[in-house]
Amino acid sequence: MRTLLVFISLIMLYTLVSCNGESVPATENQNNGSLEEPLIYANKKAMQEEKQQIDGFIRRYKWVMKETGSGLRYDIYYKGKGEQAKYGQVAVLRYSVRLIDGSEIYSSDQSGNKEFVIGRGGVESGLEEGILLMRQGDRAKFIIPSHLGFGLLGDQDKVPPKSTLIYDLELLELK
Repeated sequence: MRTLLVFISLIMLYTLVSCNGESVPATENQNNGSLEEPLIYANKKAMQEEKQQIDGFIRRYKWVMKETGSGLRYDIYYKGKGEQAKYGQVAVLRYSVRLIDGSEIYSSDQSGNKEFVIGRGGVESGLEEGILLMRQGDRAKFIIPSHLGFGLLGDQDKVPPKSTLIYDLELLELK
């Protein structure tokens, strides 16, 4: 969190110094070598590197996975017979979460089953997206890239910044 505040402060300072307190038209500011282009380039490069790391992981383990438009990878390896998950329902999961290096960081064996209202936030956006692909009783593997997980900051506990998450889960119940 402190890193983000420092970064935002530096951008604000840069803006104040470069403008000398004067208002600069948007077109003039964009042509002035703003920070936007280098930041976009750096972000695209980081996402490409993470995608290559995920592709390598999938090849090593010989997993067959589908990919959504957002970059979530998933494999529903056991089909349940229950209803399809929908927004507003409470999902109850048995799960384990690993980092891409294989280290387990969270699991229902340690913390109990995870329960959340689908579509209300409070969990990684990649997890919500994946749950909506499932039916009650399904078992699945998700690979959640950092931008769909905890992003640049991590979770301030066990998930480091910019971490890819590997979920293995079972959708136990929909309420």
